[in-house]
Amino acid sequence: MSRLRLFATLLGAAWVGSACASGGHPATGPTPVSAPGGATAAGNGGKSGAESSGPKPYGKVITAEATSDSGLFIVHQVKDKWYFEIPVKLLGREMLLVTRQAQAAENIGYGGEEVNDDALVWERVGDHILMRVQSYDNVAADSMPMALAVRNSNYAPIVGAFEIAAWNKDSSNVVIDVTGLYSKDVPFLGLSKGTRDQYKITRLDEARTFIKWMHVYPTNIEVRVVQTYAATEAPASAETGTVSVEMNHSMVLLPATPMQPRVFDERVGYFTVQQTDYSRPEDRSVIRQYITRWRLEPKDTAAFRRGELTEPAKPIVFYIDPATPVKWRSYLKQGIEDWNQAFEAAGFKNAIIAKDPPTPQEDPKFSLEDARYSAIRYFASPVENAYGPHVSDPRSGEILQTDIGWYHNVQNLLRDWFLIQTAAVNPVARGLELPDSVMGELIRFVSSHEVGHTLGLPHNMKASSSYPVDSLRSASFTKRMHTAPSIMDYARFNYVAQPGDTGVYLMPGIGVYDKYAIAWGYRPILDARTPDAEKPTLDSWILAHAGDPMYRFGDPSSTDPGSQTEDLGDDGVKASTYGIANLKRILPNLRTWTMAPGANYDQLRELYGQVIVQWARYMGHVTAIVGGVDQTRKADDQAGPVYTMLPKARQQAAMQFLADQAFATPSWMIDTTILRRIEHAGIVERLRTRQVAVLNNVLDPRRMQRLIEASAVLGKGAYSLPEMLGDVRQAVWSELSSGAVVDPYRRNLQRGYLDRMNYLMTQELDPIPPRFRQYFTGTDVTVSQSDIRPLVRGELVEIQRQIRSDLPRISDTETRLHLQDALARIDLTLNPRKQ
Repeated sequence: MSRLRLFATLLGAAWVGSACASGGHPATGPTPVSAPGGATAAGNGGKSGAESSGPKPYGKVITAEATSDSGLFIVHQVKDKWYFEIPVKLLGREMLLVTRQAQAAENIGYGGEEVNDDALVWERVGDHILMRVQSYDNVAADSMPMALAVRNSNYAPIVGAFEIAAWNKDSSNVVIDVTGLYSKDVPFLGLSKGTRDQYKITRLDEARTFIKWMHVYPTNIEVRVVQTYAATEAPASAETGTVSVEMNHSMVLLPATPMQPRVFDERVGYFTVQQTDYSRPEDRSVIRQYITRWRLEPKDTAAFRRGELTEPAKPIVFYIDPATPVKWRSYLKQGIEDWNQAFEAAGFKNAIIAKDPPTPQEDPKFSLEDARYSAIRYFASPVENAYGPHVSDPRSGEILQTDIGWYHNVQNLLRDWFLIQTAAVNPVARGLELPDSVMGELIRFVSSHEVGHTLGLPHNMKASSSYPVDSLRSASFTKRMHTAPSIMDYARFNYVAQPGDTGVYLMPGIGVYDKYAIAWGYRPILDARTPDAEKPTLDSWILAHAGDPMYRFGDPSSTDPGSQTEDLGDDGVKASTYGIANLKRILPNLRTWTMAPGANYDQLRELYGQVIVQWARYMGHVTAIVGGVDQTRKADDQAGPVYTMLPKARQQAAMQFLADQAFATPSWMIDTTILRRIEHAGIVERLRTRQVAVLNNVLDPRRMQRLIEASAVLGKGAYSLPEMLGDVRQAVWSELSSGAVVDPYRRNLQRGYLDRMNYLMTQELDPIPPRFRQYFTGTDVTVSQSDIRPLVRGELVEIQRQIRSDLPRISDTETRLHLQDALARIDLTLNPRKQ
């Protein structure tokens, strides 16, 4: 998922936060008495303000020894000093400073990951050049009296102050020494505060910190710095007390004219930038959100108006990292260009293009470090992941650049998923090595998913729940519709398909929702001159598909069973039943499928673990149904509720599934052919951990509170908390009514139950912090004042009664001692003062 800062703009608004000073050498301004912000010494190579004698002749500063390069600024290196020669015309122009870890220390992130981004301006005050961080969080139009108040409340911080070292001959450029900016400890250019705190980093060691190089391009400057920190608890080679990282700082000139923003609507998923606009007519401050998107404008406006597909004036271009293995490059490119089918819905053809980078002979200045270029970067790393960030203009949401991170070992994760989810019906997945053509298609899918993020699309976990489960067993349906309407869902591979479902398609792909979302976000509305003028058209596009579940959007949710990760279909019970049937077919074959002469059992161990993880996913999908609430995002002018509590019968079916598949010992996992090859012991504890995790999830206080509320609102038609607790008790303690021996797996589960009930009787939940409420769908509850504790007490009393009734006829020693221990535990929970 993308990491970006939340900034925004409104066309026609005056951006407030600092005055933009500019002018040539003859102009003057107030000269600071001392270094503003404490940064002048760093900016001037260690000289204090008192030692400065003002600007010097150009040739005295930029000597004959200088090595220079020109672009956005002119950059000079004179021995160990580095200078920016800034055109006066660029003072006051907004720029974006993006810091990434180019080479990460072990256990501190990964190369290419973004650390920070900030908008900034350079401005002149007397004989100083100030570097100020701009915020666009609060705005007001120039014409509004509120503009002055907003300006006064949002004074831009000065993060660097540099004495003017020299002027060029005609005073059109000003020279400053920036050595200290990059080689001293400037917090927003270094490791984050969280990282510093985690590893107890005490200081930047300037003796072991240096500027490696500066590269200059027409609209940006790239600076590479090696930073070395002293750390009390270094994450690697701890005996050195040292952390070294290589940082890349991109300073990019923002467009002179910001792109017209598009107002965000929660019914269509997009990443956003945000501002509080004090110019609005409402009698309150109004938070405005705008979607992040690339600036796509039709090359042929007349053809676009006629309804013809037209190429964009400037297409989106991705380069493939030369470090990428040759055999995977075509698949990564296909994953990129698959999005052209979605852009056609927005009126564009050839909107997104994948390229190999030019060779040094073709373009000696080309570099993927150049922030003008977007790329899929290939990392030699054991991490099993890929990610798709993007950098956007903080004034408008315009996406400017991206570097997708692709870790080598994502292929291992894809192999594991593909085998565990499809091998029951897919012979090609039955082995340790997939054919290149198959792995290539898996890479293509992940490439498309990550590119979707860089186009502005977040995960849409609601998408997959729009397909009837049995449709995923249909060859004609799946070939046409893939596994979900959106590749941005975590709908991986088709685990629903069963043996005999001939020709069923198993892969995700660009779907109906993706085409709709791209059209909604990118299709130009040519006659709308403001964001608000676009709103009626945007609303009409949404309403045209109202009621069709394939066009719904939903974030990952702990309350909505239709917005789960890694799930398929509209019925978690049915889909998971099919999935478990396939796991039972796959597990006995793992030994055969992982055989390799002379190899150890690491792959068998890994894939056995993946079977257990997949089972746990199914349990999570079904548990979400209990106390589940369907959310369908709607605007005020749409009929019907947004939140609908799930029917009682559906929740009861989910509880029965959990009783059969989770609380009854899943003995099919106890395969000694595998276990005695991968471990000397562990299955009893492994099953305890997994079963108790499911139990704790079912007995989550927030879930219990939703059941209480459902009863309060719906009455007897709801699945009540007493009914749910009774169903759990009967599933976990079924031996009490039959007098059967309680085996080790069930004893562990029952003790886990007692621990959970003790927690519910004694602990309170921490409330959701206000700053996280927009990201968390849980339900706050004060347990001690809710119905939870009286009902839990009632369950414990009933179990206590049943145990006392059954104990006299229990002959099995372990069962008897277990039940005696259970009585003692219940007594301590119900009567804590006896302790």
